[in-house]
This record gives sequence, C-alpha cells and structure tokens, in this order.
Amino acid sequence: MKYYIGIDIGGTNIKTGVVDEDGKIISEHSIPTRAERPQEEVLKDIIKSVRASVSGVDIDYSDVVSAGIGTPGFIDVKNGVVIYNNNLGWRNFGVSGELSRELGIPVTLENDADAAALGEVIAGSAKGAKSAMIITLGTGVGTGYVVDGKIVRGCEFGHMVIEFGGRQCTCGRKGCFESYCSATGLINMTKELISDNPDGLTARIAAKEGSVGGRTVFDASQKGDKEADELIDKYISYLACGLVNLINGLQPEIISLGGGIAKQGTRLIDPLKEKVYTEIYEGIKFPKIVTCTLGYKAGLIGAALAAR
Repeated sequence: MKYYIGIDIGGTNIKTGVVDEDGKIISEHSIPTRAERPQEEVLKDIIKSVRASVSGVDIDYSDVVSAGIGTPGFIDVKNGVVIYNNNLGWRNFGVSGELSRELGIPVTLENDADAAALGEVIAGSAKGAKSAMIITLGTGVGTGYVVDGKIVRGCEFGHMVIEFGGRQCTCGRKGCFESYCSATGLINMTKELISDNPDGLTARIAAKEGSVGGRTVFDASQKGDKEADELIDKYISYLACGLVNLINGLQPEIISLGGGIAKQGTRLIDPLKEKVYTEIYEGIKFPKIVTCTLGYKAGLIGAALAAR
C-alpha cells in the first residue's frame, strides 16, 4: 500500500493527514495557523504536524510517496510558490521546495478549492464522475472543476457576472456570482430585508440570535415568514442562473454544493433543480445536483492525491 500526505492550510487551522491510495484518511493532526507569524515559522509547525500525523499510524515512512498542499491565494502550481495569500500574509513563498527538502519527498501545491473538488471526486459526493464541478457557498464562492480525475486549473467562476451592474464584489466588478450566492451575499440580502421590515419575523430571529447568519432567513421561512420565502426564492434563482451558465458551457456530469448554505439540503436542492431544469439549454444532459459529503476532509484528500 502506498501513502500520501495531505496538508490543508486555512486561516485559522492547518490540518495534516496521511491518506492511503484509496482516498481514506488513516491519520490526521491539526494545529492553529497563527497567521500573524512569519511564513517560515508557520512552515516549521507544518513540518511538526506532518511528522505527528505519520507517527500516529503504523506505517513505514518509505511507503509515503509524496505530499500535497492545498492553500488559498494566488499560486504558481508548476514551481510550488505561493505568490500572494492575503489571509496568511504569504508572498513569493516557495513552500513546496522548502517542505520537500525537510520531508525528503516530492511536494506539490494546489489551490484549496481545486484540492477540495478533487477530494469529492476521489472519495465523496462526486466519486467516479468523469466531470464534476464543486461549488462552495461560503464567505465567497469557490469553484473547482475536475475532468477524468484531473484538476482543471484557473476556474474562478465565482467572479462571472450574473447581474450586469449589480452588487459590488470584492474583486472590483459588479454583479458577480459570488456577490449574490455566497453566504456573505445571502447575509447581506437578509440584512436588507431586516432593514426594510425591522418588526418582521426575520428581524426578531436575528435579534434573538444576536447576529445575521446564512441560515437566518431559512429559519424565518420555516416559521412562516412569507418575506423570507420570497428572499430564499430570489437567492435560489440567482444560484440557478450561475449554475445554468456553467452547465451550458461545461456540461459537467455532476455539480456538488458545499459550504454552510448547502447544509439546508433538500430545502435548497429541490427548488434549485426545478429552476435549473427550466433554464438549461435544450439537448444538454441534466447533471446530478447534490451536496458535498466530505467537509474539510475533501481538501486533505485532494491535496494528498493531486499528484498521484
């Protein structure tokens, strides 16, 4: 049996693990990122965490073939360099080379969304699919596209425009998919609903919780708030618009949705399928639309096996 090391770098925590050739995590370890430190100090902790992961399982280190890193930010995959990562403060950091020298094995670097997409194809919701689009509805909209088990890099579909001249996006454009369909986008629309109706049920739920979250409007809808129903329908319509653009252009076999909003399950997926079905280009095969199943483990598995 061959083994691979996965490293998933987040702004809060860094997870490392040993993954077998079937995509099963057999050992894992987590450390706080403490991103305010110099990048070299963070790397030292990553090395310690990798070694802790390997020591936590009874395998021969000679059976560890390679390691892979999944990280957010702008990266140079070919040379293993993090060119810029705003959340971590990393700039022009040749992390793959540094780690390879310390561990004595090849180390590859991938975008974290791409790694998570590959993980879902290898061992999760899109297992066995020939082409899969993984979309994460979180702080932003992360997209990863995998064809024949290989990552198609550069798929920043979160910044395609679905509403010309629409909401301002952090990327500088207006009307991006991310501006409407991320959890942040839904929260912003929910806050507007509350502002327009400060005595409504959605407002009361938010006040009781002490904040507005991605599930606030869904909770209000479940308790009978008709305005919440309308907002959810609007949100799902935007999401369907983005998905139809991707389906018409790329024709993936499956689309898997992850992130906090996707935890609504059938309350999101069923009406989404209906809207997509009515808009999809005639003759294109309707893809499966499901929710991701691996959570954070997807990034760990995908990073580990990206260079397999």
